[in-house]
Amino acid sequence: MNLLDAANAVRENAYAPYSKFKVGAALRTGNGNVFVGCNVENVASPEGTCAEAGAIAAMVAAGEGVIKEITVVADSPLPVPPCGGCRQKIMEFASPEVPVTMATVSGETLTLKVSVLLPGSFGAEHVVRS
Repeated sequence: MNLLDAANAVRENAYAPYSKFKVGAALRTGNGNVFVGCNVENVASPEGTCAEAGAIAAMVAAGEGVIKEITVVADSPLPVPPCGGCRQKIMEFASPEVPVTMATVSGETLTLKVSVLLPGSFGAEHVVRS
């Protein structure tokens, strides 16, 4: 399954009545399964939840925990990057070399490695005590 097509399809399901900014995300796991997510806003928190977080939550709920690639798409003039919180969530489940493809609905894409999106990331090695 093409991740860009999956992200575009789920983007249509986004609930964005306040911002009108629909975002879709799709990720492929180490087992080859694809999980999708879209943003969901609410009146108390108009920024809502992010598409990437939704895809990651679906992956974890299915009992998986390794991201091999991820794509995010939005109707934006430039490829839209994951927010800071989602970058940290992606880092939890992906190695630094995993590709993150950011895309626009018009077809422009930019692919960067996780390590480039979140340099100096906080990881498990920071909480291990001797």
